[in-house]
Amino acid sequence: MRLCLDEHYSPQIAAGLRDLGREVASVKERPELESLGDSELLAVMHSERRAVLTENVQDFAPIIRQIAAEGRDHFGIVYSSPSSMPRSRDTIGMFIDSLSELMERFPGEEDFLNRTEWLSPARSGR
Repeated sequence: MRLCLDEHYSPQIAAGLRDLGREVASVKERPELESLGDSELLAVMHSERRAVLTENVQDFAPIIRQIAAEGRDHFGIVYSSPSSMPRSRDTIGMFIDSLSELMERFPGEEDFLNRTEWLSPARSGR
């Protein structure tokens, strides 16, 4: 599984995951992605064979339904919730652990194809 963090997430999460050998990009690290709408971001991530981590269920869920209705693929969406996975400096380690655990469960590029999953705190937790 390859991953891209939506603009709401700290690039420190991406850096921490890369330190663990994971293939992760961050919208905040790639200026060409910052101005893209959600559909466009998902299209670019499809071309890069990356899943997307986002909190934006309201916008991404209809896009995913449309993609499925058209018989097209996506490389996955990982949703997080501010109640179970709040975003702050204090939770960067929690995100790294949880995403690393998820990426370990889906190691191949196509292992997460057309999947959506809610991120939850890792069992190992920091």
